[in-house]
Amino acid sequence: MIRLAMCIAIDHDPWLVVLAVLICGVGAFSIVQMFERARGAARGQGLAWAFLISAAASATIWCTHFVAMLAFEAKAPVTLDPVLTIVSLMVAMIGCFAGFSVAARGRHDAYGAVGGALFGGAIAAMHFVGMSAYRVDGIVSWDMNYVIAAILCGVGLSAAAIALLRTHRAVRHRVPVATGLIVAAIALLHFLAMTAMRITPMALDDTPLRPSEFNALALATVLVGGIVIAAGVFAAMLDRQTRSEAMRELTRMAMSDALTGLPNRTAFRAELARQIEAATANGERVGLCAIDLDRFKEINDLHGHKAGDEVLARIAGRLQAMLGPDQFVARLGGDEFVAMIRFAEPTQLSVFAARLDTELKAPLALDDFEARLGASIGIAIFPDDAATAEALANNADLAMYRAKADAAPVPLHYDSALDEAIRDQRELAADLRRAIDKGELDVHYQVQTSVTSGAVTGYEALLRWTHPQRGAIPPAIFIPIAESNGFILALGEWVLRRACIDAAGWPHQSKVAVNVSPLQLAHADLPRLFHQTLLDTGLPPRRLEIELTETAIIADRERALHVLRQIKALGVGVALDDFGTGYSSLETLRAFPFDKIKLDRFFAAELEGNIQSTAILRAVLALGKSLSIPILAEGIETQEQLDVLRREGCDEAQGFLIGRPGRAAALAEAGGGLGAQAA
Repeated sequence: MIRLAMCIAIDHDPWLVVLAVLICGVGAFSIVQMFERARGAARGQGLAWAFLISAAASATIWCTHFVAMLAFEAKAPVTLDPVLTIVSLMVAMIGCFAGFSVAARGRHDAYGAVGGALFGGAIAAMHFVGMSAYRVDGIVSWDMNYVIAAILCGVGLSAAAIALLRTHRAVRHRVPVATGLIVAAIALLHFLAMTAMRITPMALDDTPLRPSEFNALALATVLVGGIVIAAGVFAAMLDRQTRSEAMRELTRMAMSDALTGLPNRTAFRAELARQIEAATANGERVGLCAIDLDRFKEINDLHGHKAGDEVLARIAGRLQAMLGPDQFVARLGGDEFVAMIRFAEPTQLSVFAARLDTELKAPLALDDFEARLGASIGIAIFPDDAATAEALANNADLAMYRAKADAAPVPLHYDSALDEAIRDQRELAADLRRAIDKGELDVHYQVQTSVTSGAVTGYEALLRWTHPQRGAIPPAIFIPIAESNGFILALGEWVLRRACIDAAGWPHQSKVAVNVSPLQLAHADLPRLFHQTLLDTGLPPRRLEIELTETAIIADRERALHVLRQIKALGVGVALDDFGTGYSSLETLRAFPFDKIKLDRFFAAELEGNIQSTAILRAVLALGKSLSIPILAEGIETQEQLDVLRREGCDEAQGFLIGRPGRAAALAEAGGGLGAQAA
């Protein structure tokens, strides 16, 4: 080390040494910056970056070497071989390209060390080829110990630097440390190799390079190298800026609603958390307003989705324009928005909510129509109504659902007592959705028999749900939940398929009746579903019957009757359920040839000792006979009721007296005779 220090201090021009190290430092920083870009680039871009890195690295090595060489005072005439000088640059270029190609493209961290070792080899090769271009009038000898030490330092430090840049582990100060290692690799290799060289002057050349020529050559070398290195630095900076701008744009797109430009759900969650944190620190409150537009579907249906999109964009612009400090608005999706305010005085929230309501109710003048929407707004306050962001958002939603259900003309605040029922309905809806997906529902069957003979005429499929915590949930509760939450179609399809599969496996040829809801009947693909299910299960169409109320038909009578005709054309029976309640229009009986009329259980309950109910029963039976439609009475629970039906000539009966609902396995074992035995 003493010899190395003496070589640098005595045998070199200190100003040129400083210049050489400065060039080396700037070049090393350029190498590191570009390698950082190359690591994450695609294959084609990675090779392009490897070329740029090799250009900057070779220029760094070459310029550092020749400036340091020009700083060396040989004490003998010196000339430079131009061919070998250029060859030394090309050797550095090729070696660096190989090293950085390996380091950037390898999948394992070890490739960084291998590529770095190749880079160190390029430094050594360039140095010694460059030294062969250094023609001195004298005898040159080498201390091999220092030569080996120089090569090992160059290769080892380069391998460590690139391995550090290549690693996937988190390392503090990785970039400056790697830059320092590259500077050390180039500088130590050069000065250790120069320490290894011994010159005995002979002064045979009459035209050595003069000091002024050395300085001019040093300046030219610095300029050329500086241009190349600067090009690399600016390329890395440009790429970094481009990536930063792209990342900012991606972040903006990820956090913004594409249609309205408002923050989206992700941005809302982040902002809500930030506002709650600020409110907690400042002793303030956060008011959250959940917004659902009224009559927005009408605009889409009447004027098209383009008009609907324009309405949403205009509303978003209004809401954005009314915001003040510590206020925020976002679109969550569809016609759902959310607004929040951080406040200290309750009046601030009241004024904010009132302004929201006013802006949303104000008419919107579009090109060919004027839209008047309004909105249902629910308000929840942190920390009064909830202690967390999630609970606050849920409670604001509950208040909004209550406002929509009640058609409230003003925003409604969260009320735990009033909104608990809504929360329970939402939880039950989520549980029902999971039960449908996991097949946790069951189908029971209630027998239908002939009143006169007691023979089984069929079975009605009745859906049952046993909640894991709440126990048995009545269909009167969970069927409306399925309808209001949009999965009645999936539920109906599941029941239909299950009933057909069960009936196809019975040893008897009894019919199975399946209920169809109004929402199912409104679906145009219902006949196709029945046809496909019958094909899949192998159940003959004559053994399937659907039951529906007149309410299901009356909503869109022509469409409903068209769907029913398609189903009946398949050979499937159609029964009119709950006759005697609701509309009970004779026009419906005239318009469609039903296969059965089911008399509502209300009349069966009134048969005993009620002359009016008996008279109505007699009239319905006469109507059925005149139309050749059999009548089935539901809800038969006593022998007296059954005796009245038998006396009046009713065709079929169903009820607890005749048979309670049971599983398909029990019906299969009974061979279809349960109804006859019970009757």
